[in-house]
Amino acid sequence: MNKARVAVALFGPQGKGSFNESGLRGALRARERGHAVQVHWIGAADTDDRAHHLRQICASGLDLLVAHGGQGDEPVALVCDEFPAMQFAVTQGHTTAANSACYEVLQEQSAFLAGVLAALHSRTGIVAHLSGERVRPGLKGRAAFAHGVRAVGNNCRLLTTFIGNQHDPERAYAVAHDLRHGGADIVFAMIDGGRDGVTQACRELDMRQIGNVLDWVERDPAVFLASAVADSGSCALQAIEDHADNRFLPRTVRRYGLENPDCVRLVCSDAVSKEHRAALAHWQHQLLSGALQPDTEYAGAEFA
Repeated sequence: MNKARVAVALFGPQGKGSFNESGLRGALRARERGHAVQVHWIGAADTDDRAHHLRQICASGLDLLVAHGGQGDEPVALVCDEFPAMQFAVTQGHTTAANSACYEVLQEQSAFLAGVLAALHSRTGIVAHLSGERVRPGLKGRAAFAHGVRAVGNNCRLLTTFIGNQHDPERAYAVAHDLRHGGADIVFAMIDGGRDGVTQACRELDMRQIGNVLDWVERDPAVFLASAVADSGSCALQAIEDHADNRFLPRTVRRYGLENPDCVRLVCSDAVSKEHRAALAHWQHQLLSGALQPDTEYAGAEFA
């Protein structure tokens, strides 16, 4: 029996960003398990341009296309009807169709815990959130982080902004400076190729960072107070394996949360006290039991 022809599309500059690193890892793990997987990098930022690139990839003859990240939601919605014999998966997406499904790690759960920690640990009583594009996963993560900050109940203020690009370190650096001058001493950066700019600003300005997607504490404990891990690459792998095993279900969204710590967890540095770790354990229990659902919408002010 011939192997299924699979492609994974990563959006952004080739080799840049932890989110795409996670997706690439998922694709490579699928290869190691014997699946025939192509990897394509799409640098275009415009939805129509991204859709154009997806059409070209699909036209080469595929059985499954995995679009990695919420940036793939709209392009897949534009393209999937044109290739009815194919199947499509979007990681961290929400748009489904007759031949399309979504796979999602619940970044909002670890983001909520990140908000709790930020509010507890802040010395200034002001914390920040910084992200790139206003795609649905980023908006949900911001809402959950804000919810965690509020849940602590110590009147910690939140400064939040989207800079419009996941992969612009110069812009991220400048905005991180602005957030620090606004009083924030901790920044939750949901950013990809632009992270180096945030990290540079943190080093210069005595500001701690909370990362996301991967374990940034292990990589740079001097800067990272914690990391809201949400390994979305595991979704790419799962979609490929489901397709190979005839378990792929169009019009569905499969979700993975804190109950699967290999996918979703909050990693803390040694700077986090036992008291704060105990508080985090309390809130994690609330999330796991279903007693608490993180907000998915944010209606507060944004940092100009």
